[in-house]
Order: sequence, then structure tokens, then C-alpha cells
Amino acid sequence: MVGKWGSKRKPLPATGQRRIGEGPPRGISREVAIATVLRIGHRGAAGHAPENTLAAIWKARSFHADLIEIDLRATSDGHLVLLHDDTIDRTTNKSGHVSEMSLEQIQRLDAGNWQRVPTLEEALDVAGRAVGMILELKVEGIGNEACAIVKRTGFPGPLIYASFLMPELQRVRHTDPDAKIMVLQHRRLPPDPVADVVALDASHVGLHFSTVTPMLLQTYHNLGRQVFVYTVNEPQDIQRMRNLGVDGIISDFPDRI
Repeated sequence: MVGKWGSKRKPLPATGQRRIGEGPPRGISREVAIATVLRIGHRGAAGHAPENTLAAIWKARSFHADLIEIDLRATSDGHLVLLHDDTIDRTTNKSGHVSEMSLEQIQRLDAGNWQRVPTLEEALDVAGRAVGMILELKVEGIGNEACAIVKRTGFPGPLIYASFLMPELQRVRHTDPDAKIMVLQHRRLPPDPVADVVALDASHVGLHFSTVTPMLLQTYHNLGRQVFVYTVNEPQDIQRMRNLGVDGIISDFPDRI
């Protein structure tokens, strides 16, 4: 794929019906394009198993998801673990701030159904060759370590770094010039929703499904970017996103896509 500035990107292997990082080939009908939307499990398959656990990743795999999105934060001793919130209160049986706890303390917690909080290394190992991964960087200062872990583990599947934090995505781009990057946009879109995408030469854009319009979608597609929408759980919303022609749907229930 050739980016806006002419830099060539290495193609990622296909995990499902559509290649990650590419839109539908020319000559393919809109109906076929809708049928090949990527199925993306949110926090594993959070509608079926405790979010951001190995059980949730296995569940998403069982539904043949193309990609699995997980959230990353750092422990006090520098390990990357799968947690969405800055505290452990909502998703575990204890309370406290993630950044103030060691990996040993974090992994003693019950994350639901006797699951423990996994590390990034463990998540990548379970994903293996079966499914691609989206790593959402929840805090600044972890992008370089995330890249190092991906390289060290030799993760073989498609992988995208995602964040609402532009400085963190800039660090990823500096560390790995060939990385697939997804700029996440809030429900309130910025005045120029294209600026950060172009500045980072991001391959993907993540939009809240309520903000998607045909014109916005076409704008990103004209720039050669793929558009994923989050977090789409209701069947009627899933169908509406399919009809609009988004490239991927992120859902707690990937089996509904």
C-alpha cells in the first residue's frame, strides 16, 4: 500500500475475508464489500467472557474474529497488562490504581470467573497465528515497550497500534516506521478529523459508530485509510454500519457481525 506521502507499507497477511489494511479490490460490488467487513472482538469478546482476559480472547477466537482489540496499561514495575480503566475497581475483586501495583499484585486478582489479568505477552501467545490484534495504548509512555514485546515475541499475525493519545502513536511511528497505526476519534470529532491521520500516516481510523456519515467515510477512503467503528453491539446498528460500507466493526459480540 502506498501512503499519502508515497511511502510503501508492507502488506499484512489476510486473516479473514478482507486483507487488513486494504479496502475491497476494484471491480468488487458494494454488496460483496459489505459482506467482507472485518469482525473485531472488543476487549476479547467482552459480551461473553470477562473483558481483557485470556478467556475473552479464546472466546473471540472461537467466533473466528479477524482481529481482537485489547487495552494496555503499565504496572508499577513496568509490565504491560490488559486493563481498560486506570483503577482495578470495576473489573476485579479489589481496588487500587494500576500504576501503583506490581505485576505480582495485579496477577493475584480475580478478573471475573476466576480469570487473572494477563500480560501482553500472554495475550499474544494465545492469539498466535489464529487472529490479528489491535493494541490500544491507554496511557503515555508504553508505546516503545509494546513495540519491543511484539518484536521479541515474534507475533506472526496482523497487528495494529491504536490510541486516542497522539504523542503515544508518534512514539510508535518513530520506533517502528512500518507499524500499522489507528487514530481513535472521540464521539466529539475534532474540527479537522483528518489532520492527525495524515500527520501520522495512519493506516486506520477508529470512529464511534454514532459519528459515521457517508461523507466522512468517503473522505477517509479517498485517503486510502480503513475505517473501523466501535463499539457496535445492537444488530440494527451492526447492519447500518455494514450498509454504510465501513471496513471493520468492533463489538463485544463478534458473533453478531
